[in-house]
Amino acid sequence: MYIPQRQLSNLRDAVRPGKVMVVYGPRQAGKTTLLKKFLESVEDDVLFVNGDDIVVRQYLESLTIEKLKDFVGNHSMLLIDEAQYIHQIGLNLKLIVDHIPSLRVIATGSSSFDLAKDIGEPLTGRKKVLQLFPLAQLEIAQLEKLHQTKANLDSRLIYGSYPEVVVQQSNQEREQYLRELISSYLFKDILQLEGIRYSDKLQRLVQLLAFQIGKEVSLAELGRQLGMSKNTVERYLDLLEKVFVIFKRSGFSRNLRKEIVKNQRYYFYDNGIRNALINNFNPLNIRNDTGELWENYVIAERLKRQEYLCRPVNAYFWRTYDKKEIDLIEECQGRLAGFEIKWSPGPAKPPLDWLSAYPDATFELIHQDNYLQFIQ
Repeated sequence: MYIPQRQLSNLRDAVRPGKVMVVYGPRQAGKTTLLKKFLESVEDDVLFVNGDDIVVRQYLESLTIEKLKDFVGNHSMLLIDEAQYIHQIGLNLKLIVDHIPSLRVIATGSSSFDLAKDIGEPLTGRKKVLQLFPLAQLEIAQLEKLHQTKANLDSRLIYGSYPEVVVQQSNQEREQYLRELISSYLFKDILQLEGIRYSDKLQRLVQLLAFQIGKEVSLAELGRQLGMSKNTVERYLDLLEKVFVIFKRSGFSRNLRKEIVKNQRYYFYDNGIRNALINNFNPLNIRNDTGELWENYVIAERLKRQEYLCRPVNAYFWRTYDKKEIDLIEECQGRLAGFEIKWSPGPAKPPLDWLSAYPDATFELIHQDNYLQFIQ
């Protein structure tokens, strides 16, 4: 079963001759499916290749105009899946679009670090970027009725929203898939492309983060627990962000000296990955981390929504040293909005310090009864 991907229409609108469309996203999130669906609606003569292919790499790493032209031939569109494995792909694509200006190019990557490093500077002014995540609720809602969405909420919090997870019929199948995803794919790009030697410490690091959702993270403390330097922890966290396992939120501040700004909070792009890493698929009624799962889910779904609807915002958390806090702050065109995320409905007021410092900001409690309008 195919669940229509919101980025498909964005991709169609963004692809242009003489430009490179770069699609980033985690493995198994549906990038290849996106390309195949895209191809169903185009009439171009398409060359569709994979960066895993050694012959493809020999051509697309050549830095030779004639060899690149020979590779592209008379095709009007070039699609490169898994482009992160092609060395100096950015320089080669620059040569291609500069010397074949009528060509339309799409490149996908399951990790942003190697692809971004190679593509960023060479393709300045010649590229557009789309991010693809595990299925968003606004996508799933196209095939679900409201009562089904409510019934499936527990499953989303526990098993997440990877396409294969959503279409599976049993929880046992979901658990097996998520465990396989972690063992075979989750760290593959880091280990292959960055030569990380201590994969056990990498996994232990994300397990520690899994128990600290919604809390500020101390890099020094993580280092002590793992027997690693603070700098190494920082590097590993950066790599985990760039392969779309985690993302961070910084503290927001404009006015108050007592606002915390230097610490970070980390969230997982997918709840199922988080739960698989700690091997906990227990139902919500016997868990003690339902609040953390809910916060992670809502913040990740909000991120997907803003990306897919092309509504860029700056997102933060807010906290003071005397422990007044707001889970999510969004800043857009100079306007501030604060959101407190709670599993159960109930009264909630913004901290007085927030009201005093930012009297024009809005505030809203996000809970089970109103969350859909916040993430869809």
